[in-house]
Amino acid sequence: MIEFAGIAVGIRGSDAMVKAAAVELIESRPITPGRYMSLVTGDVASVEAAVRAGVEAAGAGQVIEHFVLANLHEQVLPVIRGQAVQRVIDAIGVLETTSAAAIVEAADAACKAAPVLLITLHLANHIGGKGYVTFTGAVADVEASVGAGAAVAGAHLIERVVTANPYPELHAYLLRRHEW
Repeated sequence: MIEFAGIAVGIRGSDAMVKAAAVELIESRPITPGRYMSLVTGDVASVEAAVRAGVEAAGAGQVIEHFVLANLHEQVLPVIRGQAVQRVIDAIGVLETTSAAAIVEAADAACKAAPVLLITLHLANHIGGKGYVTFTGAVADVEASVGAGAAVAGAHLIERVVTANPYPELHAYLLRRHEW
């Protein structure tokens, strides 16, 4: 994933990414505030080559953040694609970060820390460039996952919350896919 400082360099960098290696482009779009995000998937070597090419094409000072996650947790991409399934919510965990890149890494760590299920993974649009993830599970599992995700987010963490037995209307809202 690369978060570019501007839209034009983001488009140039995204083009370089998909031309550099056999990767699937999952997201490539403007995000607020005037940034651009590209997310690719594929084998580790191809993703590393694509991210390297995108960073180089963007140029010095034009990349906010970039990373490659090997062995991404199996729940992360379907939730990004909007393919999450509805489920019963015992407890809700929420992590909010300063950037889209940081929330993907935090979500991956949260899912790997305990048996939780992702609900949403929101990448920057209409929330000032920030990101947030929600997930559910048993209270102890959600607490462990929030802790793990917060640790990975580090200085990018804005807030972490665990809510046991959420109100039914909140439950319904969280399960809905938002079209901003």
